[in-house]
Amino acid sequence: MRATEALVDLARRPLDAAEALRPQLVPELLNAHPHHDNSVAWLLWHAAREIDEQVASLSGEEPIWTAQGFDRRFDLGAAASSIGYGHTAEEARSIVSGDAALLLEHLRAAVEAQVAYLMSLDDPALDDVIDEAWDPPVTRASRLVSISADALEHVGQASYVVGLGSGAFE
Repeated sequence: MRATEALVDLARRPLDAAEALRPQLVPELLNAHPHHDNSVAWLLWHAAREIDEQVASLSGEEPIWTAQGFDRRFDLGAAASSIGYGHTAEEARSIVSGDAALLLEHLRAAVEAQVAYLMSLDDPALDDVIDEAWDPPVTRASRLVSISADALEHVGQASYVVGLGSGAFE
């Protein structure tokens, strides 16, 4: 197996995990807060946004958030330009969506963009240093692993929240 094939498998896992949640993603649950500012809607939205922005930066393509009109479809006002990193409690709670299909469509589009980018690479491109601001410098491969790992963590958090009983919510 080529390294890029392994990265494609990894890139698809957040979507697979999120799709498994689909039957439980009712509007009341999507926007409930389990004594924390990040709702399931925020977790799924952020997972897609961080994949999208980081892959767009690597590929030089326009983020699917704007290219495919998700910014308009989510209608988040001032929060539409953010991706969730460093959100205050108020900003995190402003990400509201009762539309599980839209959240999953957004994640699917971000993952598809990541997979398309990965399929455009050959294995030697994975060794390219893309960010020298870190010690050690960041390679393309390590950034791609980081993108998928972050998305998996947030979808995993969403899965945990979905499994909580109703007493866990504010």
